[in-house]
Amino acid sequence: MIRKKIAVALPKGGVGKTTTALNLAASLAISEKKTLLIDFDPSGACTACVGLKVNELHGDIFQVFSFTKSIDSVIHQTQIENLHFIPCSVSSGEVEERVSRITRNIYLFNNLLNQEALLNYDYIIIDCPPYLRGLTTIALSAADSVLLPIKAGHFSVMALLKMNSHLKWIRENINRELEIEGILLTMYEPNTRAWDLTMKAVNAYFSNYVLKTVIPKNISLTEAEFHRKPSVLIDAKAKGSIAYLNLAKEIISRNGSNGKAPDLYYTFHEEK
Repeated sequence: MIRKKIAVALPKGGVGKTTTALNLAASLAISEKKTLLIDFDPSGACTACVGLKVNELHGDIFQVFSFTKSIDSVIHQTQIENLHFIPCSVSSGEVEERVSRITRNIYLFNNLLNQEALLNYDYIIIDCPPYLRGLTTIALSAADSVLLPIKAGHFSVMALLKMNSHLKWIRENINRELEIEGILLTMYEPNTRAWDLTMKAVNAYFSNYVLKTVIPKNISLTEAEFHRKPSVLIDAKAKGSIAYLNLAKEIISRNGSNGKAPDLYYTFHEEK
């Protein structure tokens, strides 16, 4: 059975969602966990950086939604043995509008993820777009938990508050089992005024959810994007690569053998 389906989401761009989804999935795979990474963002950024060439792609997630391909037929093997990938390739505004119509069935994705072809994965990581309505809500309806990457700044805190309200709505109306996997600090620079202010605000609302692992501001992560591969395949000893390997270890450890996060993850904070 699937140990955990984790959506990586926040209604703000530039906080490291795709970088986190990609490098966490790669790190889980390197940690000998069979992992499936799904690009659920029409921008296709994850698809561009997973290490596959365009001519190697033979289907994507939205062809599954439109019932033109089965989900097992669009699973791609990556350069990492335990890492498989389902791409997203939305080529135009017209296609994106069609995708929007297709994905109005909020329970379709959940049904797809429970098909027999996916039951042998330890982890499924879903890279979500930087907005809440539509695809992100569909991903959250199917996920067991959500990982929330943030960088320093007032708008990241506001996005967390907005996400918190949306997660409570999801739990009340669609997916009662949804957990918060944790808040991940990305592009972290210790002893800076911006991060001091950010952490004071985050701790005022979400102190129980901040993960121990932080992702430092590290040029190797940016360079890996240019190489279109996870950072660990470019420089496994870089600080960014090591941080994501540590994140994978923390998530594996926190979930334990039964795939459930500790009880504190079931409680959603009231906004102050």
